Amino acid sequence: MSSNRGSFEGEIAGAIGERVSIRLRDGQSFRDLLGVLQSETTLIRRDGSTATFDPSEIAYFRVVPVFNRKNLESHDLRIYETASRGLATISGDVVRIYACGPTVYRDAHIGNMRTFLLTDLIRRALSLNGAESIVVSNITDVGHMSENLDGSDSGDKVLEEAARESVEPLEIARRYEAKFHDDLAMLNILPADFYPRASENIAEIISAISSLIEKGAAYIGSDGNVYCDARYVQDYGYISGNKLDSLKPGHRYEYQGDGGKKFHADWALWKLAGKRTEMIWDSPWGPGFPGWHIECSAMSLALLGSVVDIHVGGIDLRFPHHENERAQTNAIAGGEVVRNWIHGEHLLFEGKKMAKSSGNVILVSDIAAQGFDPLALRLALLENRYRSQIDMTWQNIAAAHSTLQRWRELVAQWGSGDELKRDEEIYSHVMNDLDTPKAILRLRAIEKDSSIGAQDKRGIFLYADLVLGLDLDRTPSHELTREAALLIEERAAARKVGKWSESDRLRDELAAMNVDVRDSKDGQSWTIKS
Repeated sequence: MSSNRGSFEGEIAGAIGERVSIRLRDGQSFRDLLGVLQSETTLIRRDGSTATFDPSEIAYFRVVPVFNRKNLESHDLRIYETASRGLATISGDVVRIYACGPTVYRDAHIGNMRTFLLTDLIRRALSLNGAESIVVSNITDVGHMSENLDGSDSGDKVLEEAARESVEPLEIARRYEAKFHDDLAMLNILPADFYPRASENIAEIISAISSLIEKGAAYIGSDGNVYCDARYVQDYGYISGNKLDSLKPGHRYEYQGDGGKKFHADWALWKLAGKRTEMIWDSPWGPGFPGWHIECSAMSLALLGSVVDIHVGGIDLRFPHHENERAQTNAIAGGEVVRNWIHGEHLLFEGKKMAKSSGNVILVSDIAAQGFDPLALRLALLENRYRSQIDMTWQNIAAAHSTLQRWRELVAQWGSGDELKRDEEIYSHVMNDLDTPKAILRLRAIEKDSSIGAQDKRGIFLYADLVLGLDLDRTPSHELTREAALLIEERAAARKVGKWSESDRLRDELAAMNVDVRDSKDGQSWTIKS
């Protein structure tokens, strides 16, 4: 994938005959094409029509991997849309997605990663139907001033962490941004096509604020800060149901000290620097820094244009962030920009909300440090519907690790081919609101079904893995010694006839050989301890 002007000539010439996704600049907006590249200036769409384009207008170009869907019936993805409170149909050759990204002042915990997994699932499900996605995920490295994990009030999060560690603010931001990308890779989450940073899009943010002022949707408050007028948008509350007449003064919607507002539900677009000396920029309203919500409006309009098919975020962002973002974006664009608002639910750990004060903030790196494959966390998350609250436990992760290991061993035993076989039940479950729990149950049934041949089982598991993303074809990284393998077989036989003390003795003997054995309702699995 490329996204730099003037860098496409060689790529286009080398991609003739391939299925490609092309985004063209079209005035202040964009035009998307998806199809087979016929020449350096023409493309054949799925319906057989031909589209021509000027290579100098390309903003984005990518060769799209093709799964053979010949003679297979397709169903549009249906997914729960927050604003309408019902299932929305997602269709089209190219789907534009904006996903709220991390605030890079600390590590993202596994609850945060669940939201990024949701975007990944949507993209993978769309790809089963041959649809391409363009994904923008912002990096908030300035201006996020809401509550800390422990519920205490906060200033700018990046600046506070920089002061604690006595380093430059952007050093903090880049460090945690890099860790975020490492976590995405460990969970097999496809990277976004664009990761715009708030600090590098100040010009776009200032332009967006200026547009809001010109349209009468924003104003300069009595304190010199710039605020968005919540009453400008007649249907405020469209996403969350929180209507303006029910929002009482005194509720903390935004920053402390926003005393220059005309209305209690208005929010800051640009804050004057005051005593702040770092991470401030010049603006028509004086040196300062942007509010949190405006960055998403500015960057989504700049990179995706006036139509965003899907906007993804955690349920905690529904209000006020997404409500405010929608008001800003629609005021600037002059119409409805986001077609579908999709939210993932909260995650608890061991029965509690993750918080520093509870000592239960779990990171992806913590999963690996416990000896589990990070993709065990992915599987444990997928065993729950994305819009259902999860109470994650170490036991859940351990069980998922055992399942993952067993499935990889089986897939390796079932053959070595790369051929995929679509299972209609799995496909239907995925297209029906990303019902991954039922898709996984179907895999468990296929695993035990003696009427399905080994090669077909392998093909089905590999097909499911296009969405599940569990690397089921990964070659097992460790081999048992012959002695250990015989002990595992002996232990399985002992458990089968209820010789539990013998089973325990053999487990201890295997542990002395650095082989860790775990039991589940599906049988025993093992790992070699490093």
